[in-house]
Amino acid sequence: MPSFTLPRAARITRITRTHKVAVAVLAAAGATSGLALTSAPDTAQAASEHAPAAVQPVSAKGQPAKADDAKTGRPVTASVADHVKVTAVEKQHSAQQAANRSAERKDVKEYPNNLDGWIRESLDIMKAKGIPGSYEGLHRNIMRESAGDPNAVNDWDINAINGVPSKGLLQVIQPTFDAYHVSGTPHKLTDPIANITAAANYAADRYGSIDNVDSAY
Repeated sequence: MPSFTLPRAARITRITRTHKVAVAVLAAAGATSGLALTSAPDTAQAASEHAPAAVQPVSAKGQPAKADDAKTGRPVTASVADHVKVTAVEKQHSAQQAANRSAERKDVKEYPNNLDGWIRESLDIMKAKGIPGSYEGLHRNIMRESAGDPNAVNDWDINAINGVPSKGLLQVIQPTFDAYHVSGTPHKLTDPIANITAAANYAADRYGSIDNVDSAY
């Protein structure tokens, strides 16, 4: 049987068609690959967009916590502990101040504003100044000289005649009061405390103690 050979033009045509088919297949495959490649980033991006956001720790006051605090878990506990510590210190300080004021008030001795209170206050001052005398000695002489009246004035004796009348609880004249006035007491002749302490100071100098006085002195 004789061989049959396609004309050159026919061979070219067949090759060309084959190539076209191959190119079409390759093109389709490339398009599919391209679609797969281009869709991958979109899928990843969508997953990233829909991923839950990281929760940022906050402090007890609602403010964002520092990185170091977030790591150590201190945002709430440290703040609350510091607040409790400061409050405790403030309460302790207030209690100490109140205790100090109470102690200061106890140190300030109060005396009634009467003959008993005047004598007791005078005795405390006399003790501090080293002036001898007792409650009995002071009370006895006061009752004889003025009957307990701090404003009593003798206007008939020799002192009154000389223009320097005796005055006060223990009937002291002004020159004697000035000479024996006890520092820390009012510089007023008829002041009960000033009058008693000055008279006791004078009696201690003249008689050794007010306790040794039983008459005009």
